[in-house]
Amino acid sequence: MYNSKSMKAEEFICHGEIEDTLAFADENRNNKEMIRQILDKARECKGLSHREASVLLACEDPEVLDEMEALAREIKKKFYGNRIVLFAPLYLSNYCVNGCVYCPYHHQNGHIPRKKLTQEEIRQEVIALQDMGHKRLAIETGEDPVNNPIEYVLESIKTIYSIQHKNGAIRRVNVNIAATTVENYRKLKEAGIGTYILFQETYHKESYEQLHPTGPKHDYAYHTEAMDRAMEGGIDDVGLGVLFGLELYRYEFAGLLMHAEHLEAVHGVGPHTISVPRIKRADDIDPDTFDNGISDEIFAKLCALIRISVPYTGMIISTRESQQVRAKVIDLGVSQISGGSRTSVGGYTEELRPTDTEQFDVSDQRTLDEVVRWLMETKHIPSFCTACYRAGRTGDRFMSLCKSGQIQNCCHPNALITLKEFLEDYASAETRAIGERMIKEELLNIPKEQVRKITEEYLVKIGQGERDFRF
Repeated sequence: MYNSKSMKAEEFICHGEIEDTLAFADENRNNKEMIRQILDKARECKGLSHREASVLLACEDPEVLDEMEALAREIKKKFYGNRIVLFAPLYLSNYCVNGCVYCPYHHQNGHIPRKKLTQEEIRQEVIALQDMGHKRLAIETGEDPVNNPIEYVLESIKTIYSIQHKNGAIRRVNVNIAATTVENYRKLKEAGIGTYILFQETYHKESYEQLHPTGPKHDYAYHTEAMDRAMEGGIDDVGLGVLFGLELYRYEFAGLLMHAEHLEAVHGVGPHTISVPRIKRADDIDPDTFDNGISDEIFAKLCALIRISVPYTGMIISTRESQQVRAKVIDLGVSQISGGSRTSVGGYTEELRPTDTEQFDVSDQRTLDEVVRWLMETKHIPSFCTACYRAGRTGDRFMSLCKSGQIQNCCHPNALITLKEFLEDYASAETRAIGERMIKEELLNIPKEQVRKITEEYLVKIGQGERDFRF
């Protein structure tokens, strides 16, 4: 039986409830009165239930779709303004004991060389990322208790935070590793991680078990309940996500929102981020073998509805997607993107992009400088800000500020400050010129005169060589 407050996976992600929700959505997909009520509720920016959002997803009326997209843009602007946070993934190891049929790291794959970075190799990768201008990383490993134990992850985090190269420093390390124990989550918290990220892959239990035939990841309940253990271990910023294309997208969408509702109901804090990856081609993996792929149009609709349904959450899109797709969904709700990414182990120190250990094809292969320039040309502020995490504004403290709209009093100036650092230390001449103009214009959008004055002082000091100011 469905119970959002239950701690059992099959009760807070209830198959029967999802099936009933999809049937209800089909019955009411053309119910204009109900759809109007749902859209009016969404305008209050307090979110929608999985059932309400599923009705909107089922609706195919072009006028309703246009209104949904307009509302998503409005909500995105209210909560996140025109800022886009930038990050990069850092793959530490592709050793894995699982048999996930959609991932090239599955242990049966003998085509790819297995590699695990030493701490010195991690140091060189981090320096390469710092030299691009990155301040925020998401570390990734396969699941292998022998090659990638928690001690290796903790040591790697310590190494990453310790590296100071020229003006470079990684100020936030997010972690995307396999489901683990409360004790291990507590260790990750003590190591100073930012967000703990874990993709569900699919919320459909039967499909999940078929897609994960062997290895510890086969345990659906243990995997699905991971965020509760993470929060019990003290990690109050967690990131959800499904891999669209593995199962029917409407099922996944309902499950994803139910998971967000569960976290809010039990812990008082919903997901800090929601990621929206789609299955992509990789070694030993042909996405055409999965018959649940979604079009760019459906993908954009999903992004818009996630923003409407969970207005406070950060939304992440990676370089899996093309520049064209990323441009579309940034306006519809995405607030974080990767840039200059390489999805291979040790890829950042190679002059040419290596493909032999890539987890997936990278569609957007532009450099970080090119991505930053593109964002500014499309009137978005590239942000390398990590201030909330470092100031302790996480979990319920971040959510209360975000939901009230107060978070923008510090986020906007912090974005300009960190952009100034990038322009001074890493940008090409063309990017720097565009950036300086943007900073001058965006200073006028800081509503509080005192905050604007302090921001201007920080910007001058950055130009004089000082670094790491924040509100």
